[in-house]
Amino acid sequence: MCRQVFGFRLAMIALAAPAALLNANPGLGTRLVGAAVVITFMVSYALFRDWERFGPLLLRHPSLLAADTLFASLLLISAGPDTTLAYVSVCTPLLAGIAYSWRGAAVFASLQSLILLLAQTALPHPNTTPAEMLLLPGFCVITGAVGSTLRNLLLRFGTATQALTAMKARLAVAEAISEERARLAREMHDSVAKTLHGVALAAEGLATSAAAPTPDPALLERQAGLVARAARRAATESRELLTDLRRDQTPATDVLEELATRTRNFSARTTLRATYRAPAHPHPALAVPHPVARQLLTITEEAMENAHRHAEATRIDVTADVDPDHELLSISVQDDGRGLPPDTTLDALRRSGHFGLVGMVERAESVGARIHIGEGADAKGTEVLLELPLSLPRADR
Repeated sequence: MCRQVFGFRLAMIALAAPAALLNANPGLGTRLVGAAVVITFMVSYALFRDWERFGPLLLRHPSLLAADTLFASLLLISAGPDTTLAYVSVCTPLLAGIAYSWRGAAVFASLQSLILLLAQTALPHPNTTPAEMLLLPGFCVITGAVGSTLRNLLLRFGTATQALTAMKARLAVAEAISEERARLAREMHDSVAKTLHGVALAAEGLATSAAAPTPDPALLERQAGLVARAARRAATESRELLTDLRRDQTPATDVLEELATRTRNFSARTTLRATYRAPAHPHPALAVPHPVARQLLTITEEAMENAHRHAEATRIDVTADVDPDHELLSISVQDDGRGLPPDTTLDALRRSGHFGLVGMVERAESVGARIHIGEGADAKGTEVLLELPLSLPRADR
């Protein structure tokens, strides 16, 4: 706001300078008026252009504004109070009110009013009435009060803005913490927690077999190997989770190749027949940013695990398709199990403590993918369908 006031001063000084120079007395008077024009114009220009640099100096030293007022009074007396330079004098109490509160406004309004009265007395006009003589001094008092009021409003607005910014920052931090907690909960549920549950079940089986009257060494060996493999898998998943948390930049991931690899690994680990079907049309490696690919692959693995653990499925079909026309990646996980209960909802799953499907939906939303969980093309079983919009390269681009 102070910068705009100085911009207005610049325009008024430029308009009034010719009249002030023409009305000045030859010789010393002309030089004094010319110096006053140059000084007031350069000071106004410097404060208009670099207020952030020179403004604090003016705020700390009110005497600088007083000196500027005295130089401007030379122009005012030379050009006359009936020229455009009179508006420059009205700006001084406004600046004082904004910069120095009501005390500064009162001092500079009084000083500027006195200068205006002296100028009008030194250059009398026969048709000037007392009301006209007091018009500009009254404007000085009014602009000083306006400047002080604007200062108070700006300070209150700044305080309110700081409080609002601080509140937004606290809300953003709280939201980020909440999102991170939810993400960590999904990661733990979909990886380490399930594997550790399998370790516990395998250990219980090993303990039961070892407590039998006639333990079978071969069975104990198989169960011990199962516990060891499950524990190593839990350690691997923990390392992957920690690596993902510390990873700053990662290369893109070929989703189609990873889908085929993870489907084969799942089938070998669980002995449940799981087949992967690549896109019908040949397509180059589909490079997707690692955070997005990780969510897609985790949802796919979670869908296969659900079919294995809860659906009593005998086969799983994982199908990937890329639609170049609509720039869409589709991933389908279809099983032949018993399907979802008819009254299954996300709210009911949250209340009952089952977060598998809830985590799948949250993961899909986090990367901008659409997910459908329910009946698929077959009448039996459940299908998890993921659709992710892509930006595919084309030959004509």
